[in-house]
Amino acid sequence: MANLARNNKILLELVQRPGNNLCADCSAPEPDWASYTLGVFVCLNCSGMHRNLPTVSKVKSIRLDYWDSSLVEFMQKRGNSEAKAIFEKCVPTFFYKPRQNDCIVLKDQWIRAKYERREFTGENNKFLQIYTSEQFESPLWKKGRVNKQFLKRNFLLSQRDFTLKYFIKEDSKVPKAVISMKDLNADFQPEKIGHPHGLQISYSEDDHTRNLFVYHDDGTIIASTVLFKNQCQTILNCIPWLYKRCFSTQLVPQLTSKSLKEGYMEKTGPTTRESFKKRWFTLNLTNRKLLYLKSPLEATEKGFAFIGSESHGYSVSACSGQSKRGGRWRWGIFLKTPDREYVFMCEQESEQKEWIEAFRKIISQPMTPEDYANEANLRRGK
Repeated sequence: MANLARNNKILLELVQRPGNNLCADCSAPEPDWASYTLGVFVCLNCSGMHRNLPTVSKVKSIRLDYWDSSLVEFMQKRGNSEAKAIFEKCVPTFFYKPRQNDCIVLKDQWIRAKYERREFTGENNKFLQIYTSEQFESPLWKKGRVNKQFLKRNFLLSQRDFTLKYFIKEDSKVPKAVISMKDLNADFQPEKIGHPHGLQISYSEDDHTRNLFVYHDDGTIIASTVLFKNQCQTILNCIPWLYKRCFSTQLVPQLTSKSLKEGYMEKTGPTTRESFKKRWFTLNLTNRKLLYLKSPLEATEKGFAFIGSESHGYSVSACSGQSKRGGRWRWGIFLKTPDREYVFMCEQESEQKEWIEAFRKIISQPMTPEDYANEANLRRGK
C-alpha cells in the first residue's frame, strides 16, 4: 500500500510539470491518463484512440489504476517533452497538429501517424516524400448535386498549378471541375455527411460558395493525405511571404477552418414582413459571411450576408415573441447591417444565445483590407 500511495503521488506530481500538463496529442489541459509503453500523458479522449493501437500503446488512468514502480520510473524518464523529441522530430512545418476540439478522424490519424506508422521519427524518408510530392490522386465518394447519391469520383490535388480537380470516370481526361487552392477550404463534417470520415470542401464559384461533400472509408486517405496535409503544403507554397510573417498565429487556424456556427434558423425576407422559412445557416469567421441554404447538404447557398465590424454599422441583439408570419419559433435575433435589417428565429433560447455570441465575435473584430474589399465587391454585386 505504501508503494501504491507513493506511485500515485509521483504520477500526480509528474502530470503537473510543464509539457506533461497538456495532452501529448491534442494539448487538452490536465490529462489524467498515460500510455505506459510510450511514456506520454494524454487526455481521456485521446486515451481511447491509444486503445485502438494495442501493439503500440497501452494506457492506464493515473488516478484510478494500479501502477507498478517500474512503469512509474519509465514515466519519470520519458514524459511528453522527451517523447515529442522522438515521435515529432521531423514533423513538416506545414503539418496541422490537431487540437482538443478537432474531430476524431484528425486526432486518430495524428496519433496513428506518430506512434503506429512513426512518420516523424526520421527513420524513413518515404513519408516526407509523400508530403512533398507535387500531386496526389485518390478516389473519393462524392455526393451528387442532382441525384443526391454518393458516387465514386477521382480527385487530383496538384502543386504544379495549385488546383484540385475531380473526374467523373477513372479514365477521364477532362476534369468535371478545376478548383483553385486559393479559394479552397476543407472542413471535416462527419455528423453532417453521416460518415466518420466525411469532409466538406468549399470554394468560390461565380460569387457563390460551392460545396462538395465527400468521404472515404480509409481515414488515412481522407485525413492524412488528400486534403489535410497537402492543402497545408499548397497554401504555404502559394503564399510563402505570409508563412514567414505570421504562420503560427494566423495561417494554421485557417488551413482546415471550421464554421464558427452552423444550424437551422427561420428567416424572413428583406422587408421583414414576409413569412418565415426554415433555412440552414453557416457563419464563417474567415470571410465574415453568413450563408443560408435549404438544407445542410446543398451544393450552393441560396443567399448570404456580409458581417462587418461594429464601427461600420453592424450590430446584433436579441428579440423575443413568436412570429405571426408562419414561423414556429420564438427566440429571435435582430441583425443590423448598413444595407439591411435581418430577423431570425431560433427554436431554443440556448441556440439564440449561441448565435448572438458567434455574431458578436465577428462584429467585435476589426476588418482587414481584404474584408473592406470583399464588402465593397458584395455591395456592387447587389
